[in-house]
Amino acid sequence: MNTKELPITGEIFNVDGCTAFLILPAQNASKNKPWVWYAPTLPGLPGMEEKWMFQQFIDAGIAIAGIDVGESFGSPKGCTHFTSFYDELVRRGMSKKPCLLARSRGGLMLYNWAVEHPNSVSCIAGIYPVCNINSYPGIKNACGAYEMTEEELHEKINQHNPIDRIESLARTGVPIYHIHGDCDTVVPIEDNSGELAKRYQQAGGEMTLNIITGQGHNMWSGWFECQELVDFIIRRVVR
Repeated sequence: MNTKELPITGEIFNVDGCTAFLILPAQNASKNKPWVWYAPTLPGLPGMEEKWMFQQFIDAGIAIAGIDVGESFGSPKGCTHFTSFYDELVRRGMSKKPCLLARSRGGLMLYNWAVEHPNSVSCIAGIYPVCNINSYPGIKNACGAYEMTEEELHEKINQHNPIDRIESLARTGVPIYHIHGDCDTVVPIEDNSGELAKRYQQAGGEMTLNIITGQGHNMWSGWFECQELVDFIIRRVVR
């Protein structure tokens, strides 16, 4: 039986042998049933620190969902599970264009799915998200999830690295919002949100990068109680 602790009570179920969750608002009369897709849904995530943020979505009539595909680092196998999860949520009547909410390494997972399904995304929001495999976890640590040797992944990195694959999102007009600290040593802003913002804007995409001075990759409450991020999602999620 699947078990998972959630910040707000929701349904726990199985997709492709992976544990998934869905938190529904009490009132979700919208025809399209909007939802926020959160990643990474690893053990312990989403955490209680995200309760305030999730509550804002629920109060706005927006559901939250996610699936634990393990440490996929955005690999094709992980993306296959993501597609099965998306199909299951749509089958349940949820919107065909969720907002993607990436926390930390959830960025690799959601971006690599999004660039292959740009018409299935309403917007993308990120909390210090990983956008560059070279930066984190590094090719040596990621290659196993990609079922490649370190050398093989190095040769094909441009086919799998989010910062090299964002043109489809820009062409489709997917808006992006990131909040990231200028003292992040785990997921440096320059190689991740900063580089993605530069390339996305060059490709004609709309992206806002909210840089927080003096903050790193930590549990500061401001990451999870950011009204600007919440407002961005509520304004843009498909209803």
